[in-house]
Amino acid sequence: MADNFFRVGTANMYDSAMQNLSARQKSLVDLQENLTSGKRVVRPSDDPVAAAQAERAMTRIARIQAEQRQLEIQKGNVTQAESTLGDAVGLVQEIRQAVVAAGGGTLTPADRRTYAMQIQSLQDQLKDVINRKDVNGMPLLGSLGSALAPFVGPLPGAPDYLFSGLPGQDASQGTAVASQMDGHAALMFDPQRDGIYGAAVSNANPLYPLNGRQFNTSAVSVDHPEKIAPNTAPGGQPYTYRVVFGATTVNTDGSYSIAYQVTSTNPAFTAVNGTTATLTPDRTADIPINFTDPGGANLSFDVKATPTRDSSGTVVLSPAPGDTVDISATASLMSSIDDAIAGIGSASNSSNANQYVGQALSQIDAGLQRLQNVRSYAGELLNRADRISGDQDNRSLQLEADRSRAEDLDMVKGISDFQNANVGYDAALKSYAQVQRLSLFNYIN
Repeated sequence: MADNFFRVGTANMYDSAMQNLSARQKSLVDLQENLTSGKRVVRPSDDPVAAAQAERAMTRIARIQAEQRQLEIQKGNVTQAESTLGDAVGLVQEIRQAVVAAGGGTLTPADRRTYAMQIQSLQDQLKDVINRKDVNGMPLLGSLGSALAPFVGPLPGAPDYLFSGLPGQDASQGTAVASQMDGHAALMFDPQRDGIYGAAVSNANPLYPLNGRQFNTSAVSVDHPEKIAPNTAPGGQPYTYRVVFGATTVNTDGSYSIAYQVTSTNPAFTAVNGTTATLTPDRTADIPINFTDPGGANLSFDVKATPTRDSSGTVVLSPAPGDTVDISATASLMSSIDDAIAGIGSASNSSNANQYVGQALSQIDAGLQRLQNVRSYAGELLNRADRISGDQDNRSLQLEADRSRAEDLDMVKGISDFQNANVGYDAALKSYAQVQRLSLFNYIN
């Protein structure tokens, strides 16, 4: 049997041992760094794929945080706008109550002027409310962009109130909501959208003054307002309509009938001629008036009139020749309130006052409905902002979990690996020290 002899160089043995010790020490130090930092991937070189995944997750988390900060600003603006609309609704309801009170049959002209002044004071407050701004100085009801004071008026001519801006509601997005509400939709009227028309009575014939007569109208009803023919001329105002009462046919018992004609400023409108039913003194008559706009919309209202007899027994005609009812589109809620103030303050009797009160109540109710609709939309935007915040929180949690899986350390496994490496390094040091102490000279005397 042959013996094999191998010679191991001392220097090579020591060098190999030192390399192994250094490798074990580095592994132990790396594990210690992982434990102290709590991360499995401390540097991108530790695991390039995991580092890239963690970086993407952190970038998306940062973007969500930026979107959330912007959403909080938008939510604050919508909260202010909703509160502003609530204040506006409260003021308009107070105005409505004052208008109702001004229609009392026992009031004197002085009493009605007092109510008109009260309504004027409430309207002044309403003007300030609807032009409120946010903390950055931007109007809360600025729609898609407006002047710093979006609602301007009263102005001479028509329309008497303007929305100085771009109507419309900014669309919300998946991570954001509109920061301004559509003030035009809340406070301005559009003939083709709302069909809000007012009726004003007058008589230029000195033989038949309105004072002392029972002659007024109901609110104007519009079917299919979207069909109203618009005035396409540059700067053209909505077309108006006029009902003029003319020739009468008087019977021997004092009853009578009266002819009327409906005309319009629209050149395409065909005049409508009609005659009332027989009207009897001291009996209130409801005279239905209806006509069709060239575009196809139908407008209708009732003339409420009561012919009477004076002290001599002579019949006081109502409606009378020359009585006129002018039908025109109302520009805004503020216009309706202005008309109510002027009419109630100047009414000489309860019949005249009732004409203005009835028209004002109809238009104020329509304006209140629009205000409440926009306020409801603001409330829904706040709910939507809360839902967006919840979704973003869920995304952040998911992204944080993705980042943690990519780079965070499993502490139980990390401690176990560190202890194993520590035991291995300790054993390597001891074995190296024992080998270092061995020498042939220890056995030579």
